[in-house]
Amino acid sequence: MSERFFLAAAPKDGQAVLVNDEARHLSRVLRAKVGDEVRVFDGSGLEWTARVITIGRDEVTLAVGEPLPAQTATGPRLTLAVALPKGDRQKWLVEKLTELGTARLVPLATHRGVAEATPSAVGRLQRGVIEACKQCGRNTLMEIAPPATLETLSALLPSDAIRLLAHPGGRAFDEVVRPDAHDIVAAVGPEGGFTDEEIASAERGGFQRVSLGPHILRIETAAIAIAARSLPHCSP
Repeated sequence: MSERFFLAAAPKDGQAVLVNDEARHLSRVLRAKVGDEVRVFDGSGLEWTARVITIGRDEVTLAVGEPLPAQTATGPRLTLAVALPKGDRQKWLVEKLTELGTARLVPLATHRGVAEATPSAVGRLQRGVIEACKQCGRNTLMEIAPPATLETLSALLPSDAIRLLAHPGGRAFDEVVRPDAHDIVAAVGPEGGFTDEEIASAERGGFQRVSLGPHILRIETAAIAIAARSLPHCSP
């Protein structure tokens, strides 16, 4: 059994516990038996081989071995501040950004935005991150940060972060992003675009307009394009 499962709490004293949906998927869907082996991760970067020792209604107890060799991240730390699209496009956005290695997703509140980052919506995004990590083999969770505006976002960023504003007519991406960049923060607006006031506010906060090509991209396409260009360790 090669399935991967997410641990809500790190192993302790050689044991770990799967709970809720993770436990039910292993016990009811996969019909695991005592002695079966799985892999588990806790989102911190560590992964373990584990063996089922007890199966309960909503809880599965595992015996875990030593941590497997940790994944080594290369390239810059990427934060994407995105005006969320509607519906299932959010799930697709989170899945692909997680696969590509994005460090943090900030739901961006904008004047023309169409989707609000309510607590329930943020919860769905976080669950999407876990599912994507389970599938792609990533052991660190992409952070879903609290919602922010362009103005409040600027105040939270490292002073040396490269700050990008995806906007038609901006400079070419490779002219702005240095190969040795450590922190990149990119803002992607709604399909109606940023307002003039939002652009001015972003530029006061050190954001530079960048173009992603000659065509108008949808929100999730623009975000994924930035991740693919910013993270050189990405590979198919």
